[in-house]
Amino acid sequence: MTQVEQTHDQSNSLDGFILRLDRTLSQSGPVFWVTLYGVALILAISLGTALIINNVRDREMIRSQKELESTVRLLVGHFDNQLEAFEAVPKSVADLISATVATSDEFRSLASTESFHRLLVEKVSASADFAGVNLFDAEGAFVNSSENWPIPALSLADRAFFKAFKSAQTASPLLIQLVESRLSKGFTIVLARSIVGANGAFLGMVTRSISPETFESFFSSTLIPDGSLALVHRDGTLLARYPSGATELGRSLVNSPLLAQAGSDGYASLQVTSPLDGQERLASARTLLHYPLFVVASTPISAVFANRAQETRTFIGAAALVALVVALMLAIIVRYLREQHRRLDIAVSNMSQGLLLYDSSERLVFCNDRYLEMFGLSRNVVKPGCKFREVVQHHKEVAHLTGDVDEYCNQVRQSIHSGQPTIDETPDGRWLQVATQAVKGGGWVSTVEDVTQQRRSDERTARLAMFDTLTDLPNRAFFHDRLATELERCSSKAGLAVLFVDTDEFKSINDSLGHQVGDDLLRSIAHSLQTCLSGNEFVARLGGDEFAVISPEVDSEQAAIEVVERVYEAIRQPHHCKSHRIRIDASVGIALAPHHGTTCDELLQSADLAMYEAKSIGRRTYRFFDPSLEKKARDRRLLETDLRLALDERTLDVFYQPVVDVQRGHVVGCEALARWKHPTRGFVSPADFIPIAEQSGLIEQLGGYVLRKACDEAVKWPEHIRVAVNVSPTQFKETSFPLKVLAALTQSGLSPQRLELEITEAVLIKDDELALAILHELRTIGVRIALDDFGTGYSSLSYLQRFPFDKIKIDRSFITGLSEQGVHRSCVPSSISPQSAT
Repeated sequence: MTQVEQTHDQSNSLDGFILRLDRTLSQSGPVFWVTLYGVALILAISLGTALIINNVRDREMIRSQKELESTVRLLVGHFDNQLEAFEAVPKSVADLISATVATSDEFRSLASTESFHRLLVEKVSASADFAGVNLFDAEGAFVNSSENWPIPALSLADRAFFKAFKSAQTASPLLIQLVESRLSKGFTIVLARSIVGANGAFLGMVTRSISPETFESFFSSTLIPDGSLALVHRDGTLLARYPSGATELGRSLVNSPLLAQAGSDGYASLQVTSPLDGQERLASARTLLHYPLFVVASTPISAVFANRAQETRTFIGAAALVALVVALMLAIIVRYLREQHRRLDIAVSNMSQGLLLYDSSERLVFCNDRYLEMFGLSRNVVKPGCKFREVVQHHKEVAHLTGDVDEYCNQVRQSIHSGQPTIDETPDGRWLQVATQAVKGGGWVSTVEDVTQQRRSDERTARLAMFDTLTDLPNRAFFHDRLATELERCSSKAGLAVLFVDTDEFKSINDSLGHQVGDDLLRSIAHSLQTCLSGNEFVARLGGDEFAVISPEVDSEQAAIEVVERVYEAIRQPHHCKSHRIRIDASVGIALAPHHGTTCDELLQSADLAMYEAKSIGRRTYRFFDPSLEKKARDRRLLETDLRLALDERTLDVFYQPVVDVQRGHVVGCEALARWKHPTRGFVSPADFIPIAEQSGLIEQLGGYVLRKACDEAVKWPEHIRVAVNVSPTQFKETSFPLKVLAALTQSGLSPQRLELEITEAVLIKDDELALAILHELRTIGVRIALDDFGTGYSSLSYLQRFPFDKIKIDRSFITGLSEQGVHRSCVPSSISPQSAT
């Protein structure tokens, strides 16, 4: 082939690529997606406009509600003051008569005189208003008035407020009622105050009246636009309203939900249907502080939104304009995208991956700059039109390929059809991912990406999956894999030992000295275990403070004991953690293969049972697996199942141990104790089933059952006897515990002061702040709190300072061996007194 033919061939290949690329882009999805996004944007604008309009409506409702509440609050303050001043004259008259006379005859003799009439006139004249004051005797007869003399014959014996005073149906000295006036036309609001003699006998009453128009006139000066204001009695009677209709006064609104809520809470704001005009209204009501009256303000819902109608239309118009602009911009963007397709090669040249495109004759059609930079290749060699083998040969020349050129070319050709990416390591230590994909019409496209960092990250992740990050020991997964491998080589002559090592009292150290010291201790133990073991032995951290050891070629218990002795020697040595020098011990469970199991699960279960047996007999020792341990574990599971059933069926009993005041010899309380009579085992000791309840998570259900049953029983006792209930630390983990206590008290009707909750210092050690917060909540309820087993924890005195316990029960171990003469008063905290300790 001549040079001209080669150039023509290259030109045809490049032009063909550009044409195919342009055709692909013009038929592909960007235009479709942009159009779709534009339509979605227009829909979002419409939805947003609707949300804004709805938000405007909500804001207007809130604004109107606050305006109504402010109006009502001001009116309540005003009417409280005005009515107090208005009612001052009747109150002074009633007090004067009560202090002067004792019988009805004395009252009539005093009150029916002209001199008393002048006294009433003087008192009214001295007040801020001139409303008349009227006196009525114990039979309802009119005896005097500040407005009339002589007194007309008139009786109010049939009035409801007089009957209430006469029959002592009310304890209130003041009653307010809307009545039809017998001295003037129309309705009037009567404020009637009873007069009681020195001996407590009912002598009569003094009244003063206010016209509803007085309130309506004041309402008209403070009325909000399009709204209404009303004064309503607590019994639901409408006393005054503006704007008003004559037929509305005296109407009962007792069924109004607004007044019902205001009557219980003192105030209310609701959207209601008005019983007067049937309109949907936003209303607010508040009760007067000193009088049985409500002030109610309301406005129609239609009026609330009337001011925002223009704003709503503006929003809709703006949204339509924006949607139109988006549609125009969408058309421009689509046109712009078609123009940008021609510049795609620039973007490809600047992509982060290296890109190569070969045609069906294995000639290079396109190579971006990133590919050349990744390998340091020459542009004069790697250029459109060169052969695939020439590119590979150039890689060989710049030392990026160490193998045979032709063999590598054949590997690439084979990978084209598989479509699976390959990862290759370069001589300079980089990892490159090469993805090769055949293209329609022949040829292929290859992308090359530097995945060195990802590869290293994967290696770190793989290590994290098999090793513990704190101690750098193998983790549980690695331990399982290693044990499975060792079991394949295990036989009766060449067995192996599996040791479960659980440190003793690690939690106490971690809680008292802090997690950083605890972490340092675990790292030190791990290092000591690694040091004490031989080369073929394997140690791992299973989690928490549990470790496990695999010791191959152990064919006897004596050989396993030698391994245990090395483990104990490593663990029991002093560990320097921060500024602390710590000694710690461990409980070890041992399982031997193949005697105690031939699979991983069997051996692990056997070692675990042996370790728990070592802990149960006193810790700081070791135990070999024994088949009887499986029976003990099975019995424990059966006991747990029976306990769960007993709780579900409520067959547990609660016994009550009396607490006696030794000075008086009286029972002052009882301690509630859970007792379980098993249908086949008889009485089960609490020392057996309480730990099972705590470990299985049943303690919360058990504690709640005892609490409720103790409250139900104690409410039947004499009121001076309290009931004490023990509370587990597990129950204190729940922030809802105070609510459960309150529910038990409410359901039973027991007074909170008669319930005493006993906690141990373990409650406070686990989470000081949460426990103290719960204790304060219980104190707010009124429950008594007792500190049990005082003197066995780590910070007893500090807890006495931080929370005022009602009772402290001193543990026997705190005083065992001390004589009265050997105890100095300086040793006893000032917060503990003989009366507060039991």
